[in-house]
Amino acid sequence: ISLNGVNGYLVLLLQYNRVWIPNSEEVWQSAEITKNYKPGDRVLHLLLEDGTELNYPVDPASLPPLRNPDILVGENDLTALSYLHEPAVLHNLKVRFVESKLIYTYSGIILVAMNPYKQLPIYGDAIIHAYSGQNMGDMDPHIFAVAEEAYKQMARNQSVIVSGESGAGKTVSARYAMRYFATVSKSNSNAHVEDKVLASNPITEAVGNAKTTRNDNSSRFGKYTEISFDQRHQITGANMRTYLLEKSRVVFQSENERNYHIFYQLCASSLEPEFKHLKLGHAEEFNYTRMGGSTIIEGVDDRLKLFIRSSNVYFSSLKPEDKHLNVFCELLDLDNDRVAQWLCHRKIITTSETVIKPMTKLQALNARDALAKKIYSHLFDFIVERINKALHFSGKQHTFIGVLDIYGFETFDVNSFEQFCINYANEKLQQQFNLHVFKLEQEEYMKENIPWTLIDFYDNQPVIDLIEAKMGILELLDEECLFPQGTDENWLQKLYNNFINKNPFFQKPKMSNTSFIIQHFADKVEYKSEGFLEKNRDTVYEVLIDILKNSKVSKFMVITLLEWGFSNFFAGPSFENISGCDDPTSIPKGFRSSLYLLMETLNATTPHYVRCIKPNDEKLAFEFDSKRVVQQLRACGVLETIRISAQSYPSRWTYIEFFSRYSILMMQHELSLSDKKEICKTVLKRLVQDSNQYQFGRTKIFFRAGQVAYLEKLRSDKLRQACIVIQKNVRSWCQRKKFLRIKQAAVVIQQYFRGQRSVRYVLINQFALRAHLKNSESCLAFTSKCKYGGEFKIVIQAITCLLNMLKEHKAVILQKHARAWLARRRFQNIRRFVLNIQLSYRVQRLQKKLEDQVDDKNPFVLLKGNIAFVSTVCDKHLVTLDFTDLKPRGVVVNMIPGLPAHILFMCVRYADYLNDGEMLKSFMSTATHGIKQVIKEHAEDFEMMSFWLSNTCHFLNCLKQYSGEEEFMKHNTPRQNMNCLKHFDLSEYRQILSDLAIRIYHQFITVMENNLQPMIVPGMLEHESLQGISGLKPTGFRKRSSSIDDTDTYTMTSILQQLSYFYSTMCQNGLDQELVKQAVKQLFFLIGAVTLNSLFLRKDMCSCRKGMQIRCDISYLEEWLKEKNLQSSSAKETLEPLCQAAWLLQVKKITDDDAKEISEHCTSLSVVQIVKILNSYTPIDDFEKRVSPSFVRKVQAMLNNREDTPQLMLDTKYLFQVTFPYTPSPHALEMIQIPSSFKLGFLTRV
Repeated sequence: ISLNGVNGYLVLLLQYNRVWIPNSEEVWQSAEITKNYKPGDRVLHLLLEDGTELNYPVDPASLPPLRNPDILVGENDLTALSYLHEPAVLHNLKVRFVESKLIYTYSGIILVAMNPYKQLPIYGDAIIHAYSGQNMGDMDPHIFAVAEEAYKQMARNQSVIVSGESGAGKTVSARYAMRYFATVSKSNSNAHVEDKVLASNPITEAVGNAKTTRNDNSSRFGKYTEISFDQRHQITGANMRTYLLEKSRVVFQSENERNYHIFYQLCASSLEPEFKHLKLGHAEEFNYTRMGGSTIIEGVDDRLKLFIRSSNVYFSSLKPEDKHLNVFCELLDLDNDRVAQWLCHRKIITTSETVIKPMTKLQALNARDALAKKIYSHLFDFIVERINKALHFSGKQHTFIGVLDIYGFETFDVNSFEQFCINYANEKLQQQFNLHVFKLEQEEYMKENIPWTLIDFYDNQPVIDLIEAKMGILELLDEECLFPQGTDENWLQKLYNNFINKNPFFQKPKMSNTSFIIQHFADKVEYKSEGFLEKNRDTVYEVLIDILKNSKVSKFMVITLLEWGFSNFFAGPSFENISGCDDPTSIPKGFRSSLYLLMETLNATTPHYVRCIKPNDEKLAFEFDSKRVVQQLRACGVLETIRISAQSYPSRWTYIEFFSRYSILMMQHELSLSDKKEICKTVLKRLVQDSNQYQFGRTKIFFRAGQVAYLEKLRSDKLRQACIVIQKNVRSWCQRKKFLRIKQAAVVIQQYFRGQRSVRYVLINQFALRAHLKNSESCLAFTSKCKYGGEFKIVIQAITCLLNMLKEHKAVILQKHARAWLARRRFQNIRRFVLNIQLSYRVQRLQKKLEDQVDDKNPFVLLKGNIAFVSTVCDKHLVTLDFTDLKPRGVVVNMIPGLPAHILFMCVRYADYLNDGEMLKSFMSTATHGIKQVIKEHAEDFEMMSFWLSNTCHFLNCLKQYSGEEEFMKHNTPRQNMNCLKHFDLSEYRQILSDLAIRIYHQFITVMENNLQPMIVPGMLEHESLQGISGLKPTGFRKRSSSIDDTDTYTMTSILQQLSYFYSTMCQNGLDQELVKQAVKQLFFLIGAVTLNSLFLRKDMCSCRKGMQIRCDISYLEEWLKEKNLQSSSAKETLEPLCQAAWLLQVKKITDDDAKEISEHCTSLSVVQIVKILNSYTPIDDFEKRVSPSFVRKVQAMLNNREDTPQLMLDTKYLFQVTFPYTPSPHALEMIQIPSSFKLGFLTRV
């Protein structure tokens, strides 16, 4: 291990600290230091985790790597670790994967994805929407976070590079990335391009994926899918490029492997009507599909060719009447005799003659297989081309995101031509990756104004030169293919002659003369030379091509593909030389050119890396094989990224993060400074004397390896000291309280015994008195004692009298206060009664005065304009004025609630008074249309929505109240019943208004949710309303939004203020109280659902302290409900899942009783949600403990019988059913006055 600041490192090699030492089984194992290490010691005294003591020999120049504090283990980002090295990376991944069941982890710019071999509920649409619009550091690592990052940065073209070995989950990861783009960028066109992009995946997987020993759905080709977007970031089209299809799989499969899926799907569907003409059978009948001995995949139904028939053509005695040959020729409409002849013969053309020569059996088999491979290769290209045509768009591409699903570095027991090409491609990709990481590192330093020192990083250009440079391996291979008698042995000998002892990256195996070794960036790989030339040539004889070209079967796509592909492909030299290549461009050259184009594309985009890791070879769910994982980490560039970071300042904290985490180490005079940045600098200079161990940037502090661990130790020590002080004072308080209690008890006992002694003394005196009365001779003594006893008796009587006086005094005081309270209450009741009498009297006088002013001959109160106005209501003379000019704030001030609604209803009454049905119909149509129009024009205006929701409900209630129906009349005054409608039944219009009210309500809720939602997560989760319990930890390369700038962020107060604004506006607009309660309930549900969903996706928030924080915030919401008298709204109940989640974070999670309590208490959370929180629980300090996997299994076992949905996320779009209560208006129509601000002077009162 390379050390920066050896002295600082040695300080940490103390007793009880832990280190990593190599282990043959687990790669690395942890050990605790039992004796302080001194400079120059050759042995480190260790205690292994199994209790074994070990004297471990060490080299002072290369000490064993230190283990990170437990508080830093399980981080979302590997770069957040203080010690960055291989064992730390491996352990962090293992803890996250095995204990927390988290498959994604960041490593700087890389997303490491572990294959869980199990379906997880983390890819639904709700998860996609949760990640949409979020910054990467704000959420748990996820493939959707990478996709969102690429989607947000589309000002420049983007690429998502997904790589890994077979079985690691590359195809699935690429599929999820494309699904994310399709979901968040739904286009408005009818083309549904995004659906076509997703639908193309099963097709390419069918013809390009196969079962291997490592993976049931292994991609045997590389694919770069370019998804095109317009300026609105909506998908407009896509294009697919493929690389290096494994053609050899068509004719050969290793044991326990299969051919491409499409063969088995067609064979399984052979009895279907559309496939019967192909005359297929079971897959075990064909040589090409049964060769690996595994024709089925467990749990997969293959039900959904042509040249699989040719696989059964044998050459020991091939005759034109061969069954399989007949079917092959029949399907393609070929001449049996010609096919039989040219499958067994070859034509040699010389300058003087043409010779037809029989082939050996081996030659004939090779010719057959070469033809099959060529047909399938062009069939594959044809299908890709057809998919691209379907995904093609005619418009202009604004930008694109490319998703590269490509094979990772491969090494098997036997490696051949395919592995050579795959590893060559990975060398190029690794070089591009190294340069990009190096560039980002340099940009980070420059952006932070930190001096840049050149970092040594692995450059694999020498290996690439070995492969592709002039006179390199590929050029020598092409050269050997040009010779008629060229062989693999000759080519290999040239490699030996050119590179052994001349190139350090090329070696010859000690025990083999048919292989060569290349030292790749990931590992040494031994390649077998056998078959390199044949696979490079890929020879197909021209006569067989000509025969296929003559096929007249138009119904089979092969003829189309031959016309499309072969006519151009074989436009070059003919097969005059049977040993020559059929293509002047060999496979490596073609692959090299396509690889060059790919690298050119990637270099022109911003790359995002996803490295898929296969945790074990047995495909067991959440099993971690350290050997296999570390092998892949070395091969995929993760450790190289770590190594580059560790060379300089790997740990980087923003000033806000540092201040929040280490404020406990700050002194009072340091905290008095106003600038947090200056505080951090002052504190760090005091804590770490060596200024070379850190650098101050513009927004971040850069630390050398191990410095964060040192700061964590100081923080832990300070907390431990604080705990000791608290314990000391608590114990002191407890002991003093105990002492005072004992003292008080002693005083009582003393009083009791003194009293007893006094009583006994009195009794003795009385006894003595009686005795002396009998004895006259003791008179003098009697007199003396009588005097003493009398004095004592007087004292006792005085004390008793004093106690009685005290009791009487206290009783008098109690009586005084009680009598005063009774008198005050009686006075208040009398005053309230008098006020009610006064109010009733005044109301009666006012009513009488108003009745005197009403014309007794006109019992109907209505608004009357001239007939011309009413008949031309369709022109919206009144309605347009009401609906476009009225401002909610202007109307609600000093006006009765629902005034516009009352005016509209009085116009309805006028039409009823005239018994004019057409006028009524026209007016109602215009009114509803006007309301719809104003709602459409002000769709995002909350006040306007609230205003017209209130008026629509009031209008609806007026139509009910004055409908004349008995159920609505019973709450009316006699005067109001006289104003009921006489001629028309408006139940149909009431239904129309009711539907309109529901529509407005939904829009009204949407507007409130849109305003509130951005505040919820910052206010409920990120803001610390409880000061002093900060749980902020380092986040590594991906910074949280809240860790970058803490100004202008939403707080809990912001949420409460927004809720108060909503509530006051609804009340001002006269919205019915029951409707207000329903709206508040919906908002509280949103707050709870969004907070809980975010908690599920943020491991850094799942801590005991955050549970306290959430519970505090919930109490604020409950207090707000109480303050607004909304306890009966059931809003509090919608927060119950969040309450239980907060409780779950705080409760003890160790014993069986704890598990039972959790299972009984968390009734509002599903099993999936409970397990997710337990697995995500993250200690913030060393004093907390992680939840053990065994405890999680106990809880799961107790919850097995619970029947609930397996859904992890709550549906934030869920709407409770709304009901509109009937509330009759208390206002008499005759008392309504129309304000002049309404400009309705043309209306007159009848």
